[in-house]
Amino acid sequence: MTKEEAKKRIEKLRQVINRQRYLYHVLDRQDISDEAHDSLKHELWLLEQQFPDLVTPDSPTQRVEGKPLDAFGKVAHGAPMLSIEDIFGEEELYDWEVYLLRLAEGAKPEYFAELKIDGFAVALIYKDGVFQVGATRGNGQIGEDVTQNLKTIESIPLKLERFEFRDSNFEFPPALLEVRGEVYMEKKEFERFNKEWVKRGEEPFANPRNLAAGSIRQLDPKLAAARPLKFMAYDLATDLGQATHAEEHEVLQKIGFKTDKTAKVCVSLEEVILYWKEVEKKRDALPFQVDGIVVQVNDNKTLGALGVAGKGWRGMRALKFAGKQATTKILDIQIQVGRTGAITPVATLRPVQVGGVTVSRATLHNGDEIKRLGVRIGDTVIIERAGDVIPAVVQVILDLRDGSEKKFQMPEHCPICKSKLVRKEGEVAIRCPSKNCQAKRREYLYHFVSRKAFDIDGLGPKIIDQLMEQGLLRDAVDLFELTEGDLVPLERFADKSAGNLVSAINQSKKVSLERFIYALGIFHVGEETAIDLAGQLGSIEKLQNATMEDLEKIPNVGGVMAESITRWFGAKENNEFIKRLQKAGVVIQTTNYKLKTKKLGGKTFVLTGTLAGMSRDEAKGKIRALGGEVSESVSKKTSYVVVGKEPGSKFEKAKELGVKTLTEAELLKMIKS
Repeated sequence: MTKEEAKKRIEKLRQVINRQRYLYHVLDRQDISDEAHDSLKHELWLLEQQFPDLVTPDSPTQRVEGKPLDAFGKVAHGAPMLSIEDIFGEEELYDWEVYLLRLAEGAKPEYFAELKIDGFAVALIYKDGVFQVGATRGNGQIGEDVTQNLKTIESIPLKLERFEFRDSNFEFPPALLEVRGEVYMEKKEFERFNKEWVKRGEEPFANPRNLAAGSIRQLDPKLAAARPLKFMAYDLATDLGQATHAEEHEVLQKIGFKTDKTAKVCVSLEEVILYWKEVEKKRDALPFQVDGIVVQVNDNKTLGALGVAGKGWRGMRALKFAGKQATTKILDIQIQVGRTGAITPVATLRPVQVGGVTVSRATLHNGDEIKRLGVRIGDTVIIERAGDVIPAVVQVILDLRDGSEKKFQMPEHCPICKSKLVRKEGEVAIRCPSKNCQAKRREYLYHFVSRKAFDIDGLGPKIIDQLMEQGLLRDAVDLFELTEGDLVPLERFADKSAGNLVSAINQSKKVSLERFIYALGIFHVGEETAIDLAGQLGSIEKLQNATMEDLEKIPNVGGVMAESITRWFGAKENNEFIKRLQKAGVVIQTTNYKLKTKKLGGKTFVLTGTLAGMSRDEAKGKIRALGGEVSESVSKKTSYVVVGKEPGSKFEKAKELGVKTLTEAELLKMIKS
């Protein structure tokens, strides 16, 4: 990027960030996520680091957020309430330490790490030990007087506890003492409040922080009192002789404040990173929202000597968790043809970190979604990644357009085989109808050998591509007729690797009925449906001969799915395909869960976390074999939630709903007894 391009981009970013800050900090609302906002701020900060002469005093990176609302009285802060500069990974953390060492002339500091609660920052002033004034951050210099609202929060002491600090002659409380911390709402209370709020016909709050901020800014203290707010202290702004930030936490706890119990002194950045990763693993199990940790130089004298730069302390950083959303630019839009012929537009992106991985592609789903979002090539967009789901474009930031963006039109013909694309009534997707489309064939073969289907070890997309290019693989039957002699001449294959692949293919010939059904790639039939069909019908022959009425009697199989299945098996070439597979040596193992014991009949299980003695798939199979059902979501109808190592949000949901939980050992005992 040239300096002139950077200047234009910086100006656009500042406009958008300032607008978002005003919406959030002054009007208590937002129209993009916190993670997306953070991503924009980070892009601006990086550009200003690259071109420091473009930094101006009014840049969002150089000032503390917001300005106070006129509805409240004003409170001048004795010392500025500074913000904290964000960093987003280990590399930036180590860069920060290099920066500190340069400033401190090589003296390596000790650190203090604590949770970064996603709440609403306030300052509390105590005179002679009695709560006198409570103020919001405001613009960092002047905040709003919200004393009456803060008094309604029980976790804020109205009178400080007495204690002895260092010197028994020290008089406590001092005439003036200031504490800073976060007002927040626990997740379960937020969900309960939102449900009641919606019942009253109101728009739900986006997140607990918005609700906490809105509650503190209510003019009527009774409204704040009706909301289950809490307070956690993180800073003692008054000098009582404390030498470290760790001592501040100790003092705060002794005088009556809740502090972060997980906070710790770290002698190195390696310890900081370990703490950061531990918190990220258990963040879903925490009662409140956190979006990272705060790490700072523990020694207060050193922290003060390092001073302030821009909007925050040089010796303090917020190490954020990998966000589920981020902003980036669309460089191009390309078309992908799926195994069912579905045409999917995929955005090629400027690489960006989302959810801990680098993302360079994101789905746009279909033409209707492109129209809804108004996406153009060259747009700055928000992308989202949830778990292992393919990243998706969720929003266009229109204010960042500069006129160079180009509109995109969905094609009328398949980009691979040039067939005219079709769109069936009632469907969103347009599809390639050709049975001979090479792209459909390729995607189908990827699916056929995948882990939940035939699960052929060592046979991935690159080898399938190579086999197709050499004419050795036209459909799945060809896989089971490959010999070592076919493979050895190919690139990357030697005698041993060719033998290993042929051996893996031969081992996969004996396949369970549910895996075989899933491998067929029938439209609308996923893993769970394949298991239901196998369990109820027991053999491929019964499935081939099943009528619509037979299928609709099976739990979780509806009319659309039943029609898709009967249509697939009604096609002569599909039944011939199955015969050819069997002739090539594929053995479909019959099963019938109905013939096995029903000791778990009527019970529904949900699994979360990692099991030590078996895989999740094995556990599901054992449960189903005994008549139990397995679900992917927790509800009041769930009988048990099986909790492994590092469980996710399903564990919290189970506790919230009062659903009984089982350890892996307890599940095994239930299965074996």
